[in-house]
Amino acid sequence: MTLRIRPDLDSLPAYVPGKAFPGALKLASNEVTEPPLPAVLEAITAAAAGVNRYPDNGAVALTEALAQKLGVTTAEIQTGDGSVTLCQNLITITSGPGDEVLFGWRSFETYPLATRVAGATPVQVPLTDDAVFDLDAMAAAVTDRTRLVFVCNPNNPTGTVVTTEALRAFLRRLPSDLIVALDEAYIEYVRPDAAHAVDALALRREFPNLVVLRTFSKAYGLAGLRVGYAVADPEVVAALSKVHVPFSVNSLAQAAAIAALGAQEQLLARTDAVAEERARVSAALRELGYPVSDSQANFVWLPLGEDAAAFAAAATESGLVLRPFAGEGVRVTITVPAENDAFLAFARAWKS
Repeated sequence: MTLRIRPDLDSLPAYVPGKAFPGALKLASNEVTEPPLPAVLEAITAAAAGVNRYPDNGAVALTEALAQKLGVTTAEIQTGDGSVTLCQNLITITSGPGDEVLFGWRSFETYPLATRVAGATPVQVPLTDDAVFDLDAMAAAVTDRTRLVFVCNPNNPTGTVVTTEALRAFLRRLPSDLIVALDEAYIEYVRPDAAHAVDALALRREFPNLVVLRTFSKAYGLAGLRVGYAVADPEVVAALSKVHVPFSVNSLAQAAAIAALGAQEQLLARTDAVAEERARVSAALRELGYPVSDSQANFVWLPLGEDAAAFAAAATESGLVLRPFAGEGVRVTITVPAENDAFLAFARAWKS
């Protein structure tokens, strides 16, 4: 029996999450190692007593807290169950059959998948030789059919960032009514020099067509609760609210995110340790002869080409779960020294 399912879905792969197995060291999903702070756990526990009720569909308290923290109005904030859903919803409000969604590649796997689900066409522009979004080439690839552009910064999986000058020049070249999503899921890990110190919120005030996407899944350690947000022009927020799945940001997630904002300094202090480890691991890998991108995220990218799958498979046999992209490279999450040392020991053995 053939059921009435869209036949075009047969050609689409499903999103593949980072895998794990008992006893393995998981360095595949860019998660933080530390548990939530006590204040966050207390907020989750308190909220759990009310899960017999629907969550606040408008996430009013969280929206107000975000607006105050970011210096914007509540009309410029839209929450979602992770920034990934907001990526999908931006595609939904802009694109359909015959339209194009543009982004650098390789980048976040959801971009092409969600674009094709919407019936639109993904346009993938190769990264530069330094694994950075090629904004000049992307601007040249914009057509009358382009409805949405994604700039992942830092880019997943390469960890690289664009310069402020290049990003501003890129935005100036685009039609003012073309929505550009600046995906900053890993922004808290960036330790930029002057050229790469992108102030996304200032740029958004300068370019109303810019949407800034952020998440509580990474640096804030709430990956299991799924909550993210967009900062955008009220017109964009109004459209996003129309495709928002009702009650999708659950009560525990909202309470945890508010508590995390209140403990922001303590949480973000953890990112300093990750940045230090990122530099140490990158230097050690280069000494071993590995090519390593200049990452500004909580992971490093090894462009191993055809050796990527074999490298990751051997790591799995050694009890380390990494994230391979066959034929391209391997992404490795940076966590705490002991876990990073375990990976470096494997990387050293692979070279011997």
